[in-house]
Amino acid sequence: MKEAKILFGDIEVSKTSYREIHNPYNNQVVSKYPECDASDAEEALKIAKKAFEQNRSIPMSQRIAWIEDVILRLQAQKEEIAHTITQEVGKPIKFSRIEVDRCIETLRLTVASAIELRGETIQTDAMPSGRKATAFFKRVPIGVATLITPFNFPLNLIAHKLAPALVAGNSVVLKPTPEAPLTAFKFASIFIQSPHRSPNALSLVYGDAEVGSALVKSPIPRVISFTGSVGVGKIITQNAGIKKVALELGGNAATYIDQSANLELATQKCAVGAFANSGQVCISLQRIYVHEKIAEEFGRYLADEASFLKVGDPSDERTFMGPLINEEAAQRAESWVKSAVSEGATILCGGTREGRLFAPTVMADVTDEMKIVCEEVFAPIVSLVKVKDFDEAITKINQSPYGLQYSIFTNDLRLTQRAIDEFECGGVVVNDVPTVRFDIQPYGGIKLSGIGKEGPRFALEEFTEMKSVVIF
Repeated sequence: MKEAKILFGDIEVSKTSYREIHNPYNNQVVSKYPECDASDAEEALKIAKKAFEQNRSIPMSQRIAWIEDVILRLQAQKEEIAHTITQEVGKPIKFSRIEVDRCIETLRLTVASAIELRGETIQTDAMPSGRKATAFFKRVPIGVATLITPFNFPLNLIAHKLAPALVAGNSVVLKPTPEAPLTAFKFASIFIQSPHRSPNALSLVYGDAEVGSALVKSPIPRVISFTGSVGVGKIITQNAGIKKVALELGGNAATYIDQSANLELATQKCAVGAFANSGQVCISLQRIYVHEKIAEEFGRYLADEASFLKVGDPSDERTFMGPLINEEAAQRAESWVKSAVSEGATILCGGTREGRLFAPTVMADVTDEMKIVCEEVFAPIVSLVKVKDFDEAITKINQSPYGLQYSIFTNDLRLTQRAIDEFECGGVVVNDVPTVRFDIQPYGGIKLSGIGKEGPRFALEEFTEMKSVVIF
């Protein structure tokens, strides 16, 4: 068992009271973390505020060197951190390795985006009320940033916030998911160990509502960046006060399978999009609207594809799906399937669980009112809905209160253009699942799916402010 520690700036701190983390697959204790309270959050914020005041003159070149050094150190620890992810959250090891690789790419993209961070000049005499002057705006660090991250990508989603915030010149207080404290501690420690670091610019605390509330309500941070549930997102917006808030919240991702689509391609892609990471992804494919002429055929294909996926020990190199994060999540998924069946839905495959392992599940004969359709499942469950045409599909897809990412499988250029124009969401994917996310792209939703964008170039805008300058 390994211990995560508090980081008050560059100083590691232990406490007498700890909580243990159990491997979701075999329930073995794999790590522990100190129980923090509001006073710990307040102390971390004070350290961050002082660090920002002391570090604000550090040149961009040093901050870039800091991230580049972290990349080298992370590469050297890749296998160790991948196994830590697998042990703490039950992600299959091959996908944990992919997450570490993506994290390294995110850091590289951050460096590239930082170099390109710029303002622009303004023509002040363009209007009759203006006059000749040298005017421009520049981007400056915002100050102290509070970062709150989830369990499903416990490394890369930290990187998407932490690296842009630090390279922009801010100080940070990070509160990672309680489910993966050691992953966060190992990653944060790599930053702290670098000789190029901005002193005390990163602090790390743990906890749930009490700690999170203290971090959000405090007047010290100037930006809150949160990835998590809609419910917590609403609480943050109500309590944050006058500060920037970036929220990456829930989703209910959908796709439309047109009769012109390549069914073999669509089936393979949908199986991955629905069941990767046990469906515990904000853009996990949850709703599939299929043209009525191919609906039954597609349903058979998808059920067959899902039945071949290996479910089990996440440390096994062959495993595609590991356990859900906890017993509550598994029980909820089971109850939602049973509820749908009682209301007339049909299970084409799966629908069973063994502890926290939930079989990849394909549902048919569902209705718009069923929880597995209208609410975020966050489990390996996908529902098939037969529609007569794209008009019906797009109406049903857009009815969701969420709007993160949608997709369409079609070889009809006209429908492709309509999907791009008419889908009410933050991202559209053509001929692949809505689960596709490239770390270089802007990522974020509309409606209940949140506000603000991630992706290093776009996150830098969240963690900086415009300063306008006029010289006569």
